Amino acid sequence: MSAMLETPELPAVFDGVKLAAVAAVLYVIVRCLNLKSPTAPPELIYQDSALARFLLKSCPLLTKEYIPPLIWGKSGHIQTALYGKMGRVRSPHPYGLRKYLTMPDGATATFDLFEPQAEHCIGEDVTMVICPGIANHSEKQYIRTFVDYAQKNGYRCAVLNHLGALPNIELTSPRMFTYGCTWEFGAMVNYIKKTYPQTQLVVVGFSLGGNIVCKYMGESQANQERVLCCVSVCQGYSALRAQETFMQWDQCRRFYNFLMADNMKKIILSHR
Repeated sequence: MSAMLETPELPAVFDGVKLAAVAAVLYVIVRCLNLKSPTAPPELIYQDSALARFLLKSCPLLTKEYIPPLIWGKSGHIQTALYGKMGRVRSPHPYGLRKYLTMPDGATATFDLFEPQAEHCIGEDVTMVICPGIANHSEKQYIRTFVDYAQKNGYRCAVLNHLGALPNIELTSPRMFTYGCTWEFGAMVNYIKKTYPQTQLVVVGFSLGGNIVCKYMGESQANQERVLCCVSVCQGYSALRAQETFMQWDQCRRFYNFLMADNMKKIILSHR
């Protein structure tokens, strides 16, 4: 009898469980997609100077509110995954020549050289010397996209391939790229200066490359000769503090730590 009395309540309980499950899924989606995050203009920190005023005037995008793509555009995780694996709908494939440089310790540094496809707006010879992010090289999609855009605006581009990062280039010495070694980047810059004595330089570094180019610029006054400016994109300023951050589970940081460590292991093992 008691069983018969409890039976009518089961559907209501079941519906409540389904509703709770749906609510939980929606909450996770909202959190993962970061849909509640408000959009705002970027926060700019700069010293008032003629160069800063020129940049703000020339790049109005710096002061505009960022409007992300619908649904997934506010999630840094999804943006990273989509662009890292898929790139743009039609990623460009700029054509360049690969150069080989023998280092004093026997290592073979390589970089790709891309000639401009248009005249520069000021009519001068300007070369971008580019240092990619960790374990990256000239064949990565974000580098190809950047180089293609720079070429079409009259820049010559030289892109360093981090030592050991290219799968088809063997190591010729018992070392690979590190977080702060500027030897290969310096060799590439010296080659450009000697080969194109009339060119001016724009130094560009992405992520790990930002650390390398900033370190290179500060190592010697001679390294700053013929350099118009240095641009560091998404640089991690403190490796020790970043290491602590990547050990946290918040915002899936430890997952990224696993991915980067696994990528580094693959590169090291490929040269064993």
